[in-house]
Amino acid sequence: MKAKQKQYAIGVDYGTNSVRALVVDLADGAELASATFAYPSGEDGVLVSAKDPQLARQNPADYLAGFLDVVAKAVKQAARADKAFKAAHVVGIGVDTTGSTPIPVDKAGMPLALKPKFAKNPNAHAWLWKDHTAHAEAAAITEAAKKAGVPYLDKCGGTYSSEWFWSKIWHCLNVDKAVFDAAFSWVELCDFIPAWLCGDTDPLTLRRGICAAGHKAMFSAEWGGLPSKEFLAALSPRLAELRDRLYTQAVPSDWPAGRLSREIADQVGLPAGIAVAVGAFDAHHGAVGSGVKPGTLVKIVGTSTCDIMVAPAGAKVADIPGVCGIVPGSVLPGHLAVEAGQSAVGDIFKWYVDKHLPAAHAKGNPYASLEKEAARLAPGESGLLALDWHNGNRTILVDPLLTGGIVGLTLRTTPAEIYRALVEATAFGALVIVQRVEKYGIKIKEVVTCGGLAEKSPFMMQIYADVLNRPMRISRSAQSCALGAAMFGALAAGAFGGDAIRAQKAMTGTKAIVYKPIPANVKAYARLAALYRQLHDAFGVAGSAHGLANVMKDLVAIRTAARGGIKRRQVK
Repeated sequence: MKAKQKQYAIGVDYGTNSVRALVVDLADGAELASATFAYPSGEDGVLVSAKDPQLARQNPADYLAGFLDVVAKAVKQAARADKAFKAAHVVGIGVDTTGSTPIPVDKAGMPLALKPKFAKNPNAHAWLWKDHTAHAEAAAITEAAKKAGVPYLDKCGGTYSSEWFWSKIWHCLNVDKAVFDAAFSWVELCDFIPAWLCGDTDPLTLRRGICAAGHKAMFSAEWGGLPSKEFLAALSPRLAELRDRLYTQAVPSDWPAGRLSREIADQVGLPAGIAVAVGAFDAHHGAVGSGVKPGTLVKIVGTSTCDIMVAPAGAKVADIPGVCGIVPGSVLPGHLAVEAGQSAVGDIFKWYVDKHLPAAHAKGNPYASLEKEAARLAPGESGLLALDWHNGNRTILVDPLLTGGIVGLTLRTTPAEIYRALVEATAFGALVIVQRVEKYGIKIKEVVTCGGLAEKSPFMMQIYADVLNRPMRISRSAQSCALGAAMFGALAAGAFGGDAIRAQKAMTGTKAIVYKPIPANVKAYARLAALYRQLHDAFGVAGSAHGLANVMKDLVAIRTAARGGIKRRQVK
């Protein structure tokens, strides 16, 4: 009997600093080859401003060059790694990107930044997800929606964010009318790349994904799509005019965006006509690639975090204040998706190492050195408590103007104690998210993580397990976002009968290691978490009645208890 011909898909994952391509065997999710391209523009791929630390843009030219580089390399590597692999057996391509990362485009749908006139103007480039320059516009959108009594914020937590689509576009109008006037439309990065691959970037006809539309642009079938022209006109008549040049339909990622054009295919060594899936955000595809299902929270841990949960489509899920969106079909087809997250996690650890690294930890791997010493401490032994708001708060306060802080410093505080407090702070921030979604009916039984930090730091994973009081697992794939993108490329081509659950069962899994909560640590962290919530509400919630006079003294009491009779765990 003739063996069944193997099929493959390619997932392309656009991150904050680089783009990666992954070639995957559809039979079992085996990863044949991958390649990475670091964006050459700016600082680690990000265009920044010394005048405004909240500005973060990217050069669209990097996205195009990156795709051609990594896909061509990955296809060649796959052929060397597996004799059964043939480019002709690649059935689909899927794409995930950061978001909300909108791009101002001309009438043909090409980024303005590719034109010589705008090449050096950061406002004409892609407005990266972590750009917070539009915080005033975001606040005005929130206020206008509440004043008008419209439901547009009901599905995105009740507060509009400076990270999102409309606030960034409005800010562009307010600070750079020349760019706004030159832009025929605006396209999310996750929608632009698939359109470019298919050779049809017309803003009026390219297929838009429900992921970006529903979570960032206030799009919902409940009110007929995007916010009404009347509402947008109340913000600015120019935004109302723009609405006609956007879209009226948004679809899930198991839909095809089109077929790979001959022009792109020839440059990367693939046959033309391969299915290209509708794009989505990296964390959403990463959740699918990590096996997200009801009861499982997938936490994508990187420079920031994104928390993804799903419920069956027919489930009654109340609107949840402070989350980043409740959108049908944006993660797993046939399911309702809930997104939350933290604006900085890995970025906080990197900030500490880059800006405050003591000489004792400068040799070798500074993270490993700090972790080794910090792991010897019991919970609460440092006497420190930190806030994880160095890049603002995404969930549940949705406030980019909040900043980080550390309480409990003494003249004997060590670098490792500070580092541990920063890791613990990110875990406490994660706990606030879990508590909020559970309060509104989304039950979390386990947490599956993906991303580089989850792979590299057992220290962090154990702290998270203890703080969240839930088992922590790691996605089997170290490239879960690209894997999820590849799965959608396959689904768009009709593989697995178009059934995403079948694709997940075949292609995903978790590693054998499970980080289980340690009861003594859970108890200690519960006390610290209560103090964290006190700081959280006192600094982050307007009109909060929380006093702080007890916090330092309580930290001292916890520190004293932790140092009296608790054996330090020895780390080899």
